[in-house]
Amino acid sequence: MNSQSHFLSILLIVFLASFSFSFSSNVPEDPLVLDHHHHQSDHDEYIKPSPTISRTSRLAILSSASAAYHSASAKNIVVIVDRYGAKGDGGDDTQAFRKAWTKACSSQRGVDLVVPKNRNYHLKPNNFSGPCKSPITLKIYGTIKASPKRSDYRNDSRHWIVFENMTNFRVEGGGTIDGNGRIWWQNSCKVKESLAVTFFGCINLQVDNIRFQNPQKKHLLFRECVNVKASNLIVTAPEDSPNTDGIHVTGTQNIQIRNCLIRTGDDCISIVSGSRNVRATDIICGPGHGISIGSLGAGNSEAEVSDVIVSGAKMTDTTNGLRIKTWQGGSGYAYNIRFKNIMMDNVSNPIIINQYYCDQDEPCQEQVRYVHDVNLSKFNVCH
Repeated sequence: MNSQSHFLSILLIVFLASFSFSFSSNVPEDPLVLDHHHHQSDHDEYIKPSPTISRTSRLAILSSASAAYHSASAKNIVVIVDRYGAKGDGGDDTQAFRKAWTKACSSQRGVDLVVPKNRNYHLKPNNFSGPCKSPITLKIYGTIKASPKRSDYRNDSRHWIVFENMTNFRVEGGGTIDGNGRIWWQNSCKVKESLAVTFFGCINLQVDNIRFQNPQKKHLLFRECVNVKASNLIVTAPEDSPNTDGIHVTGTQNIQIRNCLIRTGDDCISIVSGSRNVRATDIICGPGHGISIGSLGAGNSEAEVSDVIVSGAKMTDTTNGLRIKTWQGGSGYAYNIRFKNIMMDNVSNPIIINQYYCDQDEPCQEQVRYVHDVNLSKFNVCH
């Protein structure tokens, strides 16, 4: 197959009935049981231990959340960040955003939290935490930009913006979130920080019609969330920007990624351990490193990914197309992975399944345990 392929139409269905790392692990029968003690992937730092949640408890939470959302008043309260001291003139607006968030989160009625257009709001690292008393819609019309001062990250060098423990939370508006990443790219190609716009432990989350650009590291990270819709997003960074994954999914269940344009310096979409029921449709990817499952099993860890469908993607000028990458020595599985209706143009490595992934300066040590039992039940390529 010519690496500089003209348009490829690819129908790839990968059934990994036992895509195991050494000894075979049983696929969980209950798709809603979370075990956060084993969900680990390379370069993921924002990890908080949490108890296992049973199917019954999780369904009760979702039912309650849905009822609260639909019973909320149709007329939301409007909270504008400028009224809490935000200037949007390039100065530090962190405290004003915190005050506006506190007001919105404490409201007994639904809230529209507004970031006005034609302004640039600079923020230091900050956690916007729930649970909140009512649903919040964050309407970003202007630009939120990371502080350009690295000294602002002394107290928290691992995160920038984190939305945590939110239910029925929506982000929309057509505005821009800019990670101001060049100061980070110039200093280090490999940083341990998870500096990204992070959604952690959210239920019933929607992120729609937002531009993410120039992140310090990853653009957008969904960690341990349930019921997520990410749609109509524009995600961009220069082709040579290091480790700037577009959308990173870890420990997240029931997520739909739809109608997104992703041009970046690393994976357009990366899906790692603990993720289930992932659907990515109508994705335009390139430049970048394609769409990846993994890496999985780094540091002899256990990793599980299942029920992933990527459909209707178009990849142009990417180093890779579709990739599954696992480390030696890990354990777990990748199960029921399907790629279909994929178009590729000028893709160097259209399809890769790498069971000896090694992303470090020194050669990886040979280990007995490795990924095996990879079954390709249907693989059809048309020129």
